[in-house]
Amino acid sequence: MKIYAIDNLPKNKIVEFFELHWGSTQMVVSSGVYDCSELDGFAVLNEEDEIIGLITYIIKDDECEIISLDSIEEGKGIGTTLIKEVENLAIKKRCRRVKLITTNDNLLALKFYQKRGFVLSKIFNNAVEKARKIKPQIPLIGNDGIPIRDEIELIKHLD
Repeated sequence: MKIYAIDNLPKNKIVEFFELHWGSTQMVVSSGVYDCSELDGFAVLNEEDEIIGLITYIIKDDECEIISLDSIEEGKGIGTTLIKEVENLAIKKRCRRVKLITTNDNLLALKFYQKRGFVLSKIFNNAVEKARKIKPQIPLIGNDGIPIRDEIELIKHLD
């Protein structure tokens, strides 16, 4: 599995990926509003040079926040590999923890991250309602017919 820093990939390839999978490059979460095509990150490409996994992050002080993580081919270790790449970078940058925010309907993500050492830290009740004012494309109903309302922060301590 070959990992690339996304700043080494054509910008239009990153933009197209986010537009296809997220509706736009914009990510709205409790910690801020981000243009994912402008963030640092890593990608995994297949033999046809198509992105099959992508992670973006920001570093503030001693904390690394994962803003997005996508794996197109589940069950192959792509997401885990990308998480480890960010964790290794965070350690090099002397971060004390890695955090992320997901929505209440994203049960697969909650399971995925907890299996990799992340713990539930905070719940932001009705945060998605506020996010929809900025990004109206966020659906009302998410995975498994669950209304998308709340954000959940997960943290993994590195020290």
